[in-house]
Amino acid sequence: MEFLNQYGTILVIVTAVLGFLMAFGIGANDVSNAMGTSVGSGTITIKQAILIAMVFEVAGAYLAGGEVADTIKSGIIEPAQFTHRPDTLVLGMMSSLCASGVWLIVATKMGWPVSGTHTIIGAVIGFALVTVGADAIQWDALGGIVGSWFITPLIAGIVAYLIFINSQKLIFNRSNPFKQAKKYGPMYMGITIFILVIVTVSKGLKHVGLHLNTVETLGISLALALVAVVIGFFYFRSKSFAMKARAEGRGFAGVEKIFSILMLLTACAMAFAHGSNDVANAIGPLAAVESIVRSGGLIEGKTAIAPWILPLGAVGMMVGLAVMGKAVMATVGSGITELTPSRGFAAQFACAVTVVIASGTGLPISTTQTLVGAVLGVGFARGIAALNLGVIRNIVISWVITLPAGAVLSIIIYYILSAIFY
Repeated sequence: MEFLNQYGTILVIVTAVLGFLMAFGIGANDVSNAMGTSVGSGTITIKQAILIAMVFEVAGAYLAGGEVADTIKSGIIEPAQFTHRPDTLVLGMMSSLCASGVWLIVATKMGWPVSGTHTIIGAVIGFALVTVGADAIQWDALGGIVGSWFITPLIAGIVAYLIFINSQKLIFNRSNPFKQAKKYGPMYMGITIFILVIVTVSKGLKHVGLHLNTVETLGISLALALVAVVIGFFYFRSKSFAMKARAEGRGFAGVEKIFSILMLLTACAMAFAHGSNDVANAIGPLAAVESIVRSGGLIEGKTAIAPWILPLGAVGMMVGLAVMGKAVMATVGSGITELTPSRGFAAQFACAVTVVIASGTGLPISTTQTLVGAVLGVGFARGIAALNLGVIRNIVISWVITLPAGAVLSIIIYYILSAIFY
């Protein structure tokens, strides 16, 4: 414990800087995904996307990020392994944050949409291997993560494909698409709100003491969905919408206006849910270090978050998005396939549906990989020629190397920190 007493304040300050770096990386890479389709489809500009994402990501992180954080993400290793070695866990958390932040920034510079969750897990595995050994790793949990590389993009891709084909059949392939859009628009609004309320309640508000069971969640979602249907019915027949549609043109442009509204709603809800969940990747390890130092070496599986930690993570994500968010937005929004508002809506909606499925089944999920899979599904619905296979290859390679990259960087940084402090 002499180590913690001697360097305690320095350790917390350095870890706070590294936590900010990790949050910066999450903002630059993960957060950009939420708005990538909206930008790529021409619904909003990059500046508008950054402002909207800032509001909803920070709101999710700050309002619903929770008062308690897991010290070690996703149960990959047991905190009990470090009961008699708190100094090792502190340096390990520091090296994990630094490694994850560096990898996310490198991936963002390359335009690769990677998973912040998988990055921090890889980093934690790396330092655990060199400090405690292979026995400390929960390999079953790791198997679920590897499986999610294939399962979640596949589910999202199938849902996006079906939504896109459905909209083509009901609206775009008809003789009067604008009339069909007014007819089916309220239905799409209702379904969208139904899914988004489930996402917001189950993923975005689960940390604030709102404990609703499945029946209550479905009841609230259904009620708000019916309200959305009624609002949509009257809005699409209103003079204000007719004037906007005339300005856009009553053909496909007017129809796309409807889908652009739905896509923007979906993107905002996903950004809120993402902010409430993924800020934990940056602040969980930081909260662990602060707690261990404050308690003089006591290690807990979950720990109370100091008041200054959550705002630090939220601001870090906001700065990362503003400074470096354009690269990944470009990859997701236009690099994989050409998007319109209706195609972007299909992708965002499929991502939201997959999040709901994953929440219900306990499937480990990366929102990044889910959204990329959904965009692929939309592109595939238009034919293989609509997909940029070179970009897809690079994305898949970046997914596969994220875990080992996080692990290797974490090991290197752990030895550097050990040399400095011991």
